[in-house]
Parts: sequence; structure tokens; C-alpha cells
Amino acid sequence: MANFLMAAAIAIDSGLVTIGILIGIVVILLIVLIANVKIVPQAHAYVIERLGSYSKTWQTGFHIKVPFIESIAQRVVLMEQVVDFPPQPVITKDNVRMQIDTVVFYQITDCKLYAYGVTNPLFAIENLTATTLRNIIGELDLDGTLTSRDLINTRMRTILDEATDQWGIKVNRVELKNIMPPKEIQDAMEKQMKAERERREAILRAEGEKNSAILVAEGRKQSMILEAEAEKQSAILRADANRETMIREAEGQAEAILKVNEATAKGIEMINAANPGEGVLALRGLEAFAKAADGKATKLIIPSNLQGLAGLVTAVGELLPGESTDTGKTAKK
Repeated sequence: MANFLMAAAIAIDSGLVTIGILIGIVVILLIVLIANVKIVPQAHAYVIERLGSYSKTWQTGFHIKVPFIESIAQRVVLMEQVVDFPPQPVITKDNVRMQIDTVVFYQITDCKLYAYGVTNPLFAIENLTATTLRNIIGELDLDGTLTSRDLINTRMRTILDEATDQWGIKVNRVELKNIMPPKEIQDAMEKQMKAERERREAILRAEGEKNSAILVAEGRKQSMILEAEAEKQSAILRADANRETMIREAEGQAEAILKVNEATAKGIEMINAANPGEGVLALRGLEAFAKAADGKATKLIIPSNLQGLAGLVTAVGELLPGESTDTGKTAKK
């Protein structure tokens, strides 16, 4: 009985040990499985090696790695990256030493080439950028370097993109971040810039004075034109007023002459209507002859028929008894 109980106890202990071993194995397997479950995030990729050689590239998603056989050789970021390289000393065509720092924008396009194409891709890009920059700047002078940034950027991007294709890298853009010439060159450039600003200021001031003088002259011209127009209009108005005055005066004189003629005509009509005798007519003739001979005329024409005139005087004397003797004497004289 004791032996049976001892054997039963040994069997139970053996079963418990086996169960414990099995549980331990399961736990280890679970731990290993969980450890080899990998999730590749967005815009990333994993380079997988199997027994030390390239096997495949994991893209975004859920993956399980074979334990102890496969390994992650490199984790690659597929997003566009920016690297700012320190200033590089360069010499221009006209022997001016300066420093230029660059910024490179690149993106990994082939993970296998990136992992196995070059040992240190960033270091390789930095050195390639420095040598390319020195070659390009060596073909330009100082002014060309300062004014040809776009040309330098384009040439550097083309050269770097061609060189990095075998590394699985695409260079999207290269920018010259800063160009630092020597101190004496900077002073000379500042003086040149100051002189250029002063020249522009002088030109602008001269242009302003010129425009001001032109405006003043235009104002004087317009003023003289307006004064001449005003004088012209005034002269025209004065001429119109004088013409109207002369017309009114002429109309007045014509009306006066017309009235005088009308009065004369009426007087003649009245004389004709009164039927005057020869004595009255002779008397009127003598009055007219006396007015003509008042001493103011330089020439005097006397009628040849003096006999008729004497008879006319005698007739008048008869009409005027008080003045016959004097009239006769005057006639005789």
C-alpha cells in the first residue's frame, strides 16, 4: 500500500512538471510570436534580411517576421526630407573667397538601393554637394554668384539628382541658403549700394524739379492763352458795341435827314399852296444873295441880268414903301 501511494505521488509530480513545461513552452512561443509581429507605419518601409541577405521590403501594414531567420536591416522614411549642410568655403572665378551654405530637399525612392548603395547616404550627399558647389562657383565671378542663384540651384539639383539615382535617392530641390562674402567685399557692396541710392535720389529730385518747371510753364501758357482769349472776346464785344452805336447814330442821322427833308417838302408844299407872287420870290432871292455875300465866301457869282434884278428891286420897293429909297441906292451901287 505504501509503495502504491508513493508511485501515485511520483506520477502526479511528473504530470505537474510536464504541464508546467508545456505551459512554459506555450508562453515562450507567444512571447516570440508577439515580438515578431511588426506594424509598418504610414510613409515608412522596412528592409528585411533573411540569414544576412536582402529578402524583401515591407510597406505600410501588418507583418510577421520569421524568428531567428529574418531581421529588420533598416527602417526607411519615405517622406521628403530636408538637410541643412554647414557653410562650405568656395572661390569665385575672380579669386574672391566666400562661404555658402546649402539646403537639400530629397526623398528615398528605392529602399534596397538606399540600404545597400552607399554606406552613409547623408555624408555622401553632403560631400557631393560641396564639390558640385565649388565647381559651379569656380566658373562664375562675384557679381554672377550673387545674381545667379536660380541658375546655381538648377545646375546643382540636376547634378545631384543624377548622382544619387544609384543610391535610391531623388533630389527634388537645392537652395543656396546664405552667401557670405568677405568683410571688405561687404563694405564695398554697402558703399556701392549707398552710392546707387544717392544717384537714384538725385535722379528723382531732378525729375521732380523738371516736372515742376514743366507744370509751371504749362500754367503760364494756359494763363496767357486765357488772357488772350479774354482780350479777344473783349475786343469783339467792344467792336460789336461800337458797331451797334454807329448803327444807331447812322439811323438817328438818317431819321433826322428824313425829317428835315419831310419838313422841307412840307414847306415847299405850303409855299406852293399859298401861291406866292413874284415879289415874295424876289425877296427870298435877295435874302439868299445877301447870305452868300456876307463876306465868308471867297468867290461870288453875280447874275448877268442886272436889269432884271433892278426891276425886281423896284418892285420890292413898291411892296415895302419905307425901304424903297435905300433899296434903290443899294441896287444902283
